[in-house]
Amino acid sequence: MGEVTGLSKSQLSYQWIKARISDSTFTPGYRLVLGAIGKELGVSAVPVREAIRRLEAEGLVTFERNVGAQVAMVEETEYLYTMQTLSVVEGVATALSAPFVTAADIERARMVNQEMIASLEDLNPHRFTELNLDFHSILFENCPNPHILDLVHRGWNRMNVLRDSTFSFVPGRARESVAEHENLLQLIESGADTLQLELAARAHRTGTMDALLAYQKSHHPHTTPQPSTRKRS
Repeated sequence: MGEVTGLSKSQLSYQWIKARISDSTFTPGYRLVLGAIGKELGVSAVPVREAIRRLEAEGLVTFERNVGAQVAMVEETEYLYTMQTLSVVEGVATALSAPFVTAADIERARMVNQEMIASLEDLNPHRFTELNLDFHSILFENCPNPHILDLVHRGWNRMNVLRDSTFSFVPGRARESVAEHENLLQLIESGADTLQLELAARAHRTGTMDALLAYQKSHHPHTTPQPSTRKRS
């Protein structure tokens, strides 16, 4: 009888967690703490662990040593295509904005980046993402081409859910990111060539994408999409 009850509790835990992943209550990168979930459901950690193992087998959850269970990155193809597009349009927008970025803008961007640096020791991926958008907005919002700027806004909007997962899965990328931010500011201050600035901004964006795709490949080697290498005629 106890075994049947255990299965029942495991099924309950499975359905409860899966429903919250499906409706984005638990977003990609969200840590699934067995004790907290068990307390919420009024069950022990055992059926919750069984449910998480089942979700892991389905690819909805990943498990990493010293991190624990997390909601897996979903819609990898959408993430890939969005980041590829965003790297191009944001790179152009940043380069076109540069002549209109003031010393006060640079100072404000540095303050945001300093806040990001200060947050590295106790990283909150969601807050870090918000600050990241604040930083980049200062650099691209002066873009004189409204069509390009609209494409940048659309790209960031698409990333609202997916981007939260990036620094959750690859927190080491956050430290690299803030260093690259300072490089972008120095390029703008020095009046760097437009193409040089555009390529630096693009490389910054694709660096984050590459870090996450590498993580995905190591955990789900048969499901992570790769950029097409087919040459256009």
